[in-house]
Amino acid sequence: MLKSVFLLNFYADMLTCMMVAMLILQTENYFLIKRINFMKRTVFLIGILFLVICGFSQTPGDNTVEVVYSGTTATVAVADNVTQYLTVTQQGAHVSIAQSDSLASEITYKLSGTSADGEFYMSGSYKATLELNGLTLTNVTPVYSGAAVHVQNGKRINVKVITGTTNTLVDAAGGSQKGCLYVKGHAEFKQQGTLNVVGNVKHGIKAGEYISIKNATINVTSAVGDGISCNQYFLMESGTLNISGTADDGIQCDLEGDTATAITADHEDEDSGNMYISGGTIIVNCTAIAAKGIKCAGDIYITGEPVITVTTSGKGTWDEDDLETKAACGMSADGDINISGGTFNLTSTGSGGKGLKCDDVLTVSGGDITIATSGGLYYNNGTTENTNYTGNTDHINSDYYSSPKGIKAGLKTQVGNSYTYSGGLVISGGNIKVTTTGRNGEGIESKNTLNIMGGEVYVNAYDDGVNSAQNLTITDGYVYSRSNNNDGMDANGNFYINGGLVYAIGARSPELAIDANSEEGKKVYVNGGVVIAVRGIENGSSINQPYIQSSSVSGNSWYTVTYGDNAVAFYTPTINTGGGPGGGGGPGGGNSSTLISAPLTPSLANGNTISGGTPHFEANCYVSGDDGGDDTGIDDLDMEDVTIKSLNGNIIVEGCEDCAVIIFNMEGRRVGDSGLAPGVYIVKVGDRPARKVVVN
Repeated sequence: MLKSVFLLNFYADMLTCMMVAMLILQTENYFLIKRINFMKRTVFLIGILFLVICGFSQTPGDNTVEVVYSGTTATVAVADNVTQYLTVTQQGAHVSIAQSDSLASEITYKLSGTSADGEFYMSGSYKATLELNGLTLTNVTPVYSGAAVHVQNGKRINVKVITGTTNTLVDAAGGSQKGCLYVKGHAEFKQQGTLNVVGNVKHGIKAGEYISIKNATINVTSAVGDGISCNQYFLMESGTLNISGTADDGIQCDLEGDTATAITADHEDEDSGNMYISGGTIIVNCTAIAAKGIKCAGDIYITGEPVITVTTSGKGTWDEDDLETKAACGMSADGDINISGGTFNLTSTGSGGKGLKCDDVLTVSGGDITIATSGGLYYNNGTTENTNYTGNTDHINSDYYSSPKGIKAGLKTQVGNSYTYSGGLVISGGNIKVTTTGRNGEGIESKNTLNIMGGEVYVNAYDDGVNSAQNLTITDGYVYSRSNNNDGMDANGNFYINGGLVYAIGARSPELAIDANSEEGKKVYVNGGVVIAVRGIENGSSINQPYIQSSSVSGNSWYTVTYGDNAVAFYTPTINTGGGPGGGGGPGGGNSSTLISAPLTPSLANGNTISGGTPHFEANCYVSGDDGGDDTGIDDLDMEDVTIKSLNGNIIVEGCEDCAVIIFNMEGRRVGDSGLAPGVYIVKVGDRPARKVVVN
């Protein structure tokens, strides 16, 4: 069959070439003079040469198959050196090519042309390359598969979207295909062309193993399942993904097997369920119920400078299998999420929707992250649904509701009458901006510990601005956290502020700017940095540096804090008034007060008296001089007449033998002055400002 298809096309084209050649040869009739016989011979040779060129032009180069679609048919041309390894069958524009198991070299399949009812099906066991070179293919009446392009081959398949071309694939409306473009093995998308995909039965693009993308532009405009679905791992270095119109997730990566492998060198034989995104542009718009824009069964690693924009608008739902509510999310991982670069815009408008979520540890060391949620609290007990629940959730099973959140990291699991905590959140760099406006919408929540060691965080939330189920520790960076209906910052464990600039704003009484779980003996420790707490801090807090309190701070006004040669100007938004009786405010009591603490005794003045300061927190704060958040990274720090040194794991204080010395680790726990592990420690000598010391 293969040879007959090829020879039929070959002989037809040869006949055309021969007719052209004969026309050329007939020009001999015009040469009547013998002395120009050399001209006749020249014309004859030209004709023969043209005939030979015509013949050879119909044969593809070695290891190549060319399929050109035209309406209701397709022309298939196979290189001579691989003919014996291929079996071609064809019905109209529906083409199937089977590779023999004895094939031992890679074949390139070049697909081009247009058909309103055709398909390409290839099977085999040796790696191959597909070239999409201006292909428009819609499968209406499936013959071999419902997919537009189906590769039943478990090996590596290069999918070259040829630079400068536009390709469009639409699968059949009926069938059992897993995707409009389906690859059984691993698909590697390359080159700089454009591929448009419509998935009418399941996913837009589906691979049984991993998918990698470099340079290509892929537009999935509609899919009954996910836009892109793969197993093992997903890797994107560059290119553009536009995904919309899906009835499930935008991009999803699952495990192929039952147990995840570790990350391997060059990802060889890796089955981690991870995502690796180091460049390119991703735009996902999901409207489906409880859909995730980007979702994986493993970890997500974001490096380089990718631009990721995800919008979800679907409400939550009741999961009949897990017997709990599920909600939409911009980016979600069952494992860790690690972000060291990139630009993110994550928006969720559906009930219970979230921006960024992982079940283990979220680590942010770089990048610009903007998150906004506007959906209300989602409630569903399997029988009754409420997409904007306004009741009290204190005595409701947590499986029955999903609160909207900007960022959620870690898991809190109930075991009998107690809880276990896992995962958590670590921020050491980058810029994070979170806004939540829907009922019960928390800004940033860790279900375990939360550590901020650098970067800038800005939160304006309906509920708690920043919340931690266990200890919350700030050692450096810039943190602004405002709640419109609850605590500005809330730790269910201890709250340690060891450095940085912290500006927290609580809602009306009895809520606080900075809160800890005092009911269980937890407290706030201020050991360093600059703290501005509008609505005060928890009663019984331990403040180990100078502070002042003021009850005259009002809303919509500028104020300047001065300490030594340094100054911080801050703007107060509208401050809620009223509410129930107060229950805190800090050492002085009264939670309508504002507490300000700094390394040196602070003073407070009306207005912004800083000229040329550095803006922070959406220009709600200006800093002049050292804000107390810089980590000098040196071993010797002169402090007036006192010198602090580190030597062989010991911290030595000279110049104040009778002074009380208090040392904290970066988790805020008090430690001794000897036998210390390498790291950064907070040292407070008498009533002097707390300082950081590096122990090598």
